[in-house]
Amino acid sequence: MPVAVKRLLLDLLKPRELTLVDLSKALGSVDGVDEVNIVVIEVDSKTETIKVTIKGPQIDYDAIWKVMEKHGVSIKGVDEISVGKT
Repeated sequence: MPVAVKRLLLDLLKPRELTLVDLSKALGSVDGVDEVNIVVIEVDSKTETIKVTIKGPQIDYDAIWKVMEKHGVSIKGVDEISVGKT
């Protein structure tokens, strides 16, 4: 039986020029994503450290990474991941 990623909690570093709205919309447009929540943890002069929770029935993990790269977001780590049978 196949399994799918259903929830991700990511620790990210994003450029300040990229708005939270733009990033959340980009992530929300990925196939299999139903919800995106972003919390700002720390703000520096050029970057922001954020925690991003992504939820959905079948999150396209590779597409999430491509969105991050396209927007200049550095992935500091995957803090949590949930998978389940589809």
